Amino acid sequence: MPPEPAPTPIRRAVSPLDHRVEAAIGHDIDTLWTYRDRGVLDEAHAHLVDRHRELAKAQTGVVFYLKLLNRLSSGEFEVDAALFTRIARTMDQLEQATDARAAAAQAVIAALEPIEAASTHGAGTLSTDDQAALLAIAGGAKLYEHLLTGRMSVTAASGTRIPHAKLQRLEGAGLVVRDTGHPVHAGQPVALTDAGRAALFGARRAPTTQRPKATAPTGAWPSTPTPRR
Repeated sequence: MPPEPAPTPIRRAVSPLDHRVEAAIGHDIDTLWTYRDRGVLDEAHAHLVDRHRELAKAQTGVVFYLKLLNRLSSGEFEVDAALFTRIARTMDQLEQATDARAAAAQAVIAALEPIEAASTHGAGTLSTDDQAALLAIAGGAKLYEHLLTGRMSVTAASGTRIPHAKLQRLEGAGLVVRDTGHPVHAGQPVALTDAGRAALFGARRAPTTQRPKATAPTGAWPSTPTPRR
C-alpha cells in the first residue's frame, strides 16, 4: 500500500463558529487574521484570533483524517488485514482530532463571550480623519522636528504625514503614546495604546448583516458523526 499522504497546509479551515465570530466583531475572519498580524487588535481581540487559529488548525486535522478514511474505504486498496489496521488507526486519529477540535472550540467560545457581552455598549466615535491617522500610526510612525523651521509632524511608514496638533489631541485622549527616550530630531516612535487599538478596531467595524450560510465543508460540524470503534 502507498504511504499515507501528508496533510496539506492551508491558511485556515471554515468552522461553524466563524459566523458567530464575524457577527460579534463585524469583520470577516481573513480581515481579523490580517489585523492580528499587523498588531492593530487589542488584547481581548488578539486572544480571540489566536484561539480561532488553533480551532482552524484542529479543523484541518479533522478534515484530513476524514478524507483519508474515505479514501481507505473507497475500494482503491485491496481488502486485507493491512487495510483493516490502517482503517482502525485512522479512526483513532480522527477521534483524537475531533476531541482536539471540540476543546479548541470551547476556548474560542470562552474568548468570544466577553466580547459579545461588551459589544452592545459600543465605543467612542472617531472622525474619519482620526481613523486614518490611527491606522497610519498602527503601521509604524515617528514624530520629527524639522531642524531649520522647528515644525514638528508625524511621518508614518506608509508615507502619510500627520500634523503635530492632531498627534497632541490623540495623545491627550490616550489613544497614542510617544517614546520620549528618543530625540525628536532623530524621530520619536509613536504607537497606539490599547485604548487606541480598541477605538480604531471598533470604528472600523462593518455593519453586521445576515450572510447566507455556505455549504458545510467536508468534516464540518454537525455533519461529522462521532467516530466509533
